[in-house]
Amino acid sequence: MRKYINAEVMQHSMKLQQMGAKVNVVNSKLCYVSFDVCGFAVAYAYNVNAKGKYFLERIKPYPLPLKVFEREEDLIDIIRIDLEQFKNAIRSHNINDFIDISRHLSMQLKRFEDLFLYYNIPEDEIKALISHLEKIDDDIERIKGTAERLYFVKEPENL
Repeated sequence: MRKYINAEVMQHSMKLQQMGAKVNVVNSKLCYVSFDVCGFAVAYAYNVNAKGKYFLERIKPYPLPLKVFEREEDLIDIIRIDLEQFKNAIRSHNINDFIDISRHLSMQLKRFEDLFLYYNIPEDEIKALISHLEKIDDDIERIKGTAERLYFVKEPENL
């Protein structure tokens, strides 16, 4: 089986190189980790590359690339913190709405990418989209200022 996979990787690499890519084939391990948190599936995938770096992505309840880590302990810590945060969020009355909004935002990003890659968008339309995004940013800041903070073990990285 391994010989077949290696041959397939070489074939893919050659095709990509013919397209102009620089291809580095890295031996790595891909791990899938899943938890049941009060009836909600929370799952992660992480890749350990040949240099010992860890690339972590949350897969469920919605996809979100998280970070690259130098040490296994840091990867485990962020998964532990993420699970604690989901346990807190699940106790709220809005968890299903939160997950729906997150999934919707992920789908909007995919739709925007299709729009951008398949169509020549007029500048005024781009400005309108930027204006909508700025409004969402303003709403997030306003809500953060009025909402009760529930988790204090770690500071938010993006607020």
